[in-house]
Amino acid sequence: MKEIVLKSTLRQYRLDELSDGEQILIRKAIEATDNAYVPYSHFHVGAALLLADGTVFIGANQENAAFPVTLCAERSAIFAAQSQCPSQPITALAIAARNKDGLLHDPITPCGSCRQVILEMEQRYGQPVKIYLYGTSGIYVINSVKDILPLSFVDDGKL
Repeated sequence: MKEIVLKSTLRQYRLDELSDGEQILIRKAIEATDNAYVPYSHFHVGAALLLADGTVFIGANQENAAFPVTLCAERSAIFAAQSQCPSQPITALAIAARNKDGLLHDPITPCGSCRQVILEMEQRYGQPVKIYLYGTSGIYVINSVKDILPLSFVDDGKL
């Protein structure tokens, strides 16, 4: 038997330790939580992404009584950006969440489906997407979705 150890590295920052541009992106994700349609979970998630040309797109989770057709904030923002600016790579993505008590203390992470979509964007444009996960206790900064999606599925084009 051989044991394989998978290791992820992320950094945690205070908001004031980040650049002005990073802070703006995070604030846009926080603001996007207001756009969530969450009549079932009451869990508001907002995302803001930055394209290589400086354009910012936001997204918010959108629930539906038929739960499988619910859309996460991350994919909402990514699909909007891809529909309108398909030639522009995504360079950064910020995510924030709140519940009835306000913004969450600890950052939340993207679900598996969102991680796979972010990975597809990294593959499509051949560059990592920096991810900022906001919590009032601090912001986790991840250099690539591969850091939180070990043993990821990527179609290498070989059939």
